[in-house]
Amino acid sequence: MFLLSWSAANAQVATPKYSNEFLNIGVGGRALGMGNVQAGIASDATAGYWNPAGLLRLEHKYNVTLMHSELFAGIAKNDYGSFAMPLDSSSALGISLIRVGVDDIADTRRLQNEYGYIQYDSIRFFSVADYALLLSYARRSNLIEGLQLGANVKIIYRNVGDFADAYGFGIDAGAQLQRGSWQFGLMAKDITTTFTAWTHNVEALEEAYLQTGNDLPESTAELTLPRLVLGVGKSFQFTDKLSAILATDIDLTFDGRRNVLFESEVVSVDPHVGLELAYNNAVFVRGGLNNYQQTTNFDGSTTKRMQPNFGVGIKTGGLTLDLAMSRISNSESNTIGGSNTSSVIVSIGYAFD
Repeated sequence: MFLLSWSAANAQVATPKYSNEFLNIGVGGRALGMGNVQAGIASDATAGYWNPAGLLRLEHKYNVTLMHSELFAGIAKNDYGSFAMPLDSSSALGISLIRVGVDDIADTRRLQNEYGYIQYDSIRFFSVADYALLLSYARRSNLIEGLQLGANVKIIYRNVGDFADAYGFGIDAGAQLQRGSWQFGLMAKDITTTFTAWTHNVEALEEAYLQTGNDLPESTAELTLPRLVLGVGKSFQFTDKLSAILATDIDLTFDGRRNVLFESEVVSVDPHVGLELAYNNAVFVRGGLNNYQQTTNFDGSTTKRMQPNFGVGIKTGGLTLDLAMSRISNSESNTIGGSNTSSVIVSIGYAFD
């Protein structure tokens, strides 16, 4: 049996553009209905993911959020759960668990036996899944009024059936500042660069790789470069019962040129905007635009578009139900690689004292 184990001395280290990208899909029906705009306005248990500084704005002592969504016509599942609570008037903590995976993938390597006959009972199934555990802490600043600071320690586990595993570790830091009806946020993801090390079960892969003439995989390590998210939001009170929040986030990535609104080799800038209308702080209607893309058509022309998102929410007592619809791709049929796929996100939260 040949099993390659990773070591810092001989692992191949790379900085792929979309390393650990599953952590950027987003969580929570409210956020996804607003186009992933949360850096400055996150204020519930999902703040542990969006900006841990927002954990200091919890309305109740104990806060739980669960979410499920299915991507690409149900092929991939995105599940999330979190718990958050204040420690005292100046600090709070949270814990979040994320899983994004594709299950029941057929392994047909042994479908045909040595006599050339098909044996369906030889088919085995496996999953490809990414997990992340986030431990969050927030504390109110004693120096600047209205300033809240937070940090995440995240542990990553990625699995490809019996064929490969990866473990990673990273740190995020965030801040929020409130000034009247204005809310500002800064989220710095992977501030130390997140290190993810892969090991491969060569024994399980050797036969298939040799038959196809491919080289056996080697242990590798990925570095996820930092990402900055700048957020600003403004609250409006129209009547005693009708209010709104208009917010925008700007993502800055430093891992090479991306297909976003402003792109360069040094930094790529991806803005997105969201709106939430609230009636009596009990019924919510949301919308957002994000995921700017420029696509190439068969005739050589280019099309620019953004992804629309919609959502609704209901809050009664400590129970909150949020639904969101997000169109993963809005490409027309004549676009190279284009397709239309919508995802429905359901999240439920419960807060109590």
